[in-house]
Amino acid sequence: MRAFVIEQGELKITDMPEPTAQKGEVVVALKAAGINHRDLNLLKRHGNKPEPLIIGSDGAGIVESVGEGVTNVSVGDEVIINPALRWFANSDAPPPEFDILGMPDHGTFAEKIALSAEQVEKKLPHLTWEEAGGLALPAMTGYRALFTKGQVKKGDTLFIPGAGSGVATFLIQFAKNIGARVIVTSRSEDKLAHAKELGADLAIATDSDWVKKLENETVDLAIDSVGAATFNRTLDIVKKGGRIVTFGATTDDVVDFNLRKFFYGQYQLFGSTMGSRDELRELLNHMEQYEMHPVVGKVFELEEAQEAFDYLKGAKQFGKVILRINQ
Repeated sequence: MRAFVIEQGELKITDMPEPTAQKGEVVVALKAAGINHRDLNLLKRHGNKPEPLIIGSDGAGIVESVGEGVTNVSVGDEVIINPALRWFANSDAPPPEFDILGMPDHGTFAEKIALSAEQVEKKLPHLTWEEAGGLALPAMTGYRALFTKGQVKKGDTLFIPGAGSGVATFLIQFAKNIGARVIVTSRSEDKLAHAKELGADLAIATDSDWVKKLENETVDLAIDSVGAATFNRTLDIVKKGGRIVTFGATTDDVVDFNLRKFFYGQYQLFGSTMGSRDELRELLNHMEQYEMHPVVGKVFELEEAQEAFDYLKGAKQFGKVILRINQ
């Protein structure tokens, strides 16, 4: 089968052996897979190991075969992949055995994948393959940050620095679905316009004066995945006693901030990452209730995976970058 792998320090398309379903496993013939920023960093982590590794965390497809003891899905079922390995019950933090699909396990940038049957969920019928294939990782990340950690509620104002990522597009939709007000930033006028079309109430330039622009707003919750470049600016516009959730650091991951200002302001800071199977099932119910569609930014064929990586590195996308497979 064709797959996009890391082998001896290089990314390439190659042929890999077809997987088989062992006890408790399923083989999924993939239709689409989503590229995440995590995938861009795996080349350095994998190093020059000679064994090829299929990367990729998100995907959706059709169950081709099932191993002994599998009862939750059958051959022919349409499913999405849950990339949060071995994290089933919602908890304050992931369990020690938690890992993310795509390293060290073979991932989704291939024609087929074998994995535990506990890691698949039924695909929502109203979604296209491209929408379903890039859903789980960013949707779980956004859902946990917004609801489990951020405790957003109707009438709250949510602030999101950086409007174009897959997670940001889910945050905008989730928040608007339950009646929150949403403010976003971007350096791109095009992304600001797209965010408004998606439902954002206010979209401002990243290089503008946020304090001045938002002087008439009360920001209850901010969800910041940018890191050092925006953390202190975000803190400046969150209300006293407000909440900040961080789940990433696309800029520097070391942040200096005024501790006295922080504790006098009674701010609340939460770390978050990915999500549990419980949260994935909750968000799928949410998406079904609101007939919600993920935002697909651009679609590439599997054989164009390197081009898709370069596109994501350039931060050109609004929404998910998807690889189309077996279609």
